[in-house]
Amino acid sequence: MATTYPLATLAPTITGLGISTPLYADILASLKASAQQIFGADVYLEADSQDGQLLALVALSVYDCNQAAVATYNSFSPATAVGNGLSSVVKINHLARLVATRSQVNLAIGGTVGTVITNGVAGDAAGNRWNLPASVTIPPSGTITVTATCSVYGAISAPIASVTLILTPTAGWQTVTNAAAAVPGQPVETDAELRTRQEISPSINANTPLTSLAAAIGQLPGVVYGAIYENDTSAADANGVPAHSIAVVVQGGVANDIAHTIYEKKAPGVGTHGSTTIAVPDVLGVPHDVKFSVPTLKAIKVEVTLTALAGYTTTIGGLIADAITAYVTALPIGADVIISRLYAPALLNDGPLSETYEISVVKAALVAGALGTTNIPIAYTEKATLTVVNVTFVLL
Repeated sequence: MATTYPLATLAPTITGLGISTPLYADILASLKASAQQIFGADVYLEADSQDGQLLALVALSVYDCNQAAVATYNSFSPATAVGNGLSSVVKINHLARLVATRSQVNLAIGGTVGTVITNGVAGDAAGNRWNLPASVTIPPSGTITVTATCSVYGAISAPIASVTLILTPTAGWQTVTNAAAAVPGQPVETDAELRTRQEISPSINANTPLTSLAAAIGQLPGVVYGAIYENDTSAADANGVPAHSIAVVVQGGVANDIAHTIYEKKAPGVGTHGSTTIAVPDVLGVPHDVKFSVPTLKAIKVEVTLTALAGYTTTIGGLIADAITAYVTALPIGADVIISRLYAPALLNDGPLSETYEISVVKAALVAGALGTTNIPIAYTEKATLTVVNVTFVLL
């Protein structure tokens, strides 16, 4: 049905379906139609005329104001609000955007007894700087363990025995190393991450302990993703989870926080299963072993064989790689990599750019394996991962 100009209104319209506004082209056409009603149908209003340019400026102003109204309207919903607007609206769920934190690592400092290290800094081979407490004194044992903080915010990693450099030489300070990997910090929480927390936050007070536990773990600082498996039978299940037990698999976060949350939220008498064990005291101070697992990351590679058609460029190839990577990254813990499901992101979900190429086959495998069309099984304590550099193309 053809649009009739001038439009009934140039302003935003709010209905049961939400807010909508006219397109810029429709606003301009409406203004031209109104001008022709005033000055006559023969008035010249094309883009190379002064009147046409003036109407274009007015149309752009109306369009920009409409977009500001749309942004304001969307700021009242966590699903569409962005930035500070999202930070404000999630307060209704008693949430606040997680601020950036720094990674921390426990360092064993060795040297001459009595040496005082002031504002010491250690380093690793990757060039990261780890700040010691303001003052560290080496005790009679000759070694002391202190918690160092990374000089920059974000998830800076430090594997075992990687922090070995003394960046602020001090007489008497002789050695530094880390017996355990650093606890990663986190960047400022993104809009997408905050929306996810907001969506699950009502489940913290859910009717079942399992949904409440899942929501509570998802709210912990640093937690990236997680999964909970329940075995309510009287025998171990196919995953090896013991009878009447739960298995929590979680990536990120602080181990003690995770263990305490599991203990506080799980149902009484339900056992826990996993590769990490933390002792959590009850109200009487009696310790109880709480177990959970950190997922093993299984890196995969993908190869796309395609025929380039008119309009195909390496930029489009980059978009394909990004789409496949995003799909695999979004797979939950324990989800197998199904080869047939890689075709949708590889075709950019049938977007217009997919008309510039034809896909012959998509292959995948673990990074150390041989590419093929067989699905990749992922265990319940594993998580498939993919980086853009591991997406390759064969052009026919």
